[in-house]
Amino acid sequence: MTEENTPDEKLKVVNKFLTKLTKDQPQMYYATTSEISRSIHTMIKEHTNRLSVEEQALVRGITVEEIEALLGFHSR
Repeated sequence: MTEENTPDEKLKVVNKFLTKLTKDQPQMYYATTSEISRSIHTMIKEHTNRLSVEEQALVRGITVEEIEALLGFHSR
């Protein structure tokens, strides 16, 4: 993994948690990005041990603000 791919790789991990969040709590579909980011941040902290070693390294120290930025980013 290169430094340049890191945001894309982090987004993949965040999207895993986003998928689980919206499946478990469908009402979150209507929540703000900041609310969703806080929920995902909590999920990452609680379920880090379920991630691969590489994924754990990616999201170690990730902030709510960083998650919010990743969710707001649309690649073309």
